[in-house]
Amino acid sequence: MTVLVNGTEIVLSGTVGDLYWDECFTASDVILALAQVGRGQDVTIRLNSGGGIATEGAAIHSAIAAHGGRKTIVVEGIAASAASVIAMAGDDVVMSPGALMMVHDPSGFTFGTVDDHEKQITALTALATAMAGIYAEKTGKAVNEVRADMRAEIWMTPEEAVSGGYADRVLTRASGADPEPQPTAFDYRLFEHPPERLVALSDRRAWTNRARSAAASPAIPPRLTEKPMATEPAGNGPALPHNPSAALAAVVDGPRADASSTTLARADAAEIAKLCVDGGVPAMASTLLAEGVTVAQAKERIGAAGQINDLVALARRKDPTLPAELGATMLAEGKTVEQARSVLFDKLVAAEEKTAVSSHVPADGKGDPTARIVGHYRAATGAKPRAA
Repeated sequence: MTVLVNGTEIVLSGTVGDLYWDECFTASDVILALAQVGRGQDVTIRLNSGGGIATEGAAIHSAIAAHGGRKTIVVEGIAASAASVIAMAGDDVVMSPGALMMVHDPSGFTFGTVDDHEKQITALTALATAMAGIYAEKTGKAVNEVRADMRAEIWMTPEEAVSGGYADRVLTRASGADPEPQPTAFDYRLFEHPPERLVALSDRRAWTNRARSAAASPAIPPRLTEKPMATEPAGNGPALPHNPSAALAAVVDGPRADASSTTLARADAAEIAKLCVDGGVPAMASTLLAEGVTVAQAKERIGAAGQINDLVALARRKDPTLPAELGATMLAEGKTVEQARSVLFDKLVAAEEKTAVSSHVPADGKGDPTARIVGHYRAATGAKPRAA
């Protein structure tokens, strides 16, 4: 099990994203773990990962950043590549003595025409820019400085990570404490400039072929492949199986009739968590799972959340003074789409009336601010007139 929840502490170890043959953790796993800790609870996340799928790392970063409590991320062993992106979500990023952090450019492989390769270049450039924004926000560096670090593939000791702004402090271990954590299993030869001790460790512990051992897997380039892998292979090949982490049981397990019902419950929980991530509302996962909703009910709620967020965005185009977090506030209050429309309607009318130059209302009603905003709002949102 690569995700462990113990009270307000979460342990994440292994590869970032489900690559089918390694021990791993996914965004769904992390969302479920955070839900078990509790939305507003402070949390300590112990991270030990050589990286994996870049976009999965970004999704996990977003899920942790959206958590309501204070986040302390302790890098134990290593946080490289996509795992270093995850580490940036911490309010307090702590390096264990002897741990390593690495940042570099995402990479991928392409098979196809010139157009296919050009699309890959565009995708990797956009991904690198997004990752640089995450690093820059944490470190306080300019984006171009971070991009230079990424291109150079820098490996940092705890002190170097703190000096560079990628971490906040080095953990002080008490005498007699447990031995320093070792880097998690990974083929570190896939990187461009890995420390010799990691390469030797990979050889000594037979980690060197882990990333190439899956039957019918595509060839992996010299650097770590971070291009998100498809859930279905190209062409007519068989779909690769997905094995949800056993950590899902920590959130959804209760008295079960049999093993098959447990498997179904875990699969539903994982699907609900993924729906929340894909719908742009990762924080909703803990609420939906706590309520025990079905996948169908979750889809309906997530769809309604999307509509509310769209309505808020539309209203803010008319009145930019409306708070950007208004949608999240109404969702937390459990408002329906119709109730959200009503709230926005009232706020827009109030704002229009405040800015009206004259209180005189012409007979045709064209100068009536309320009538004007009603017309705009109904036309934009399809809202129906409310009964007097």
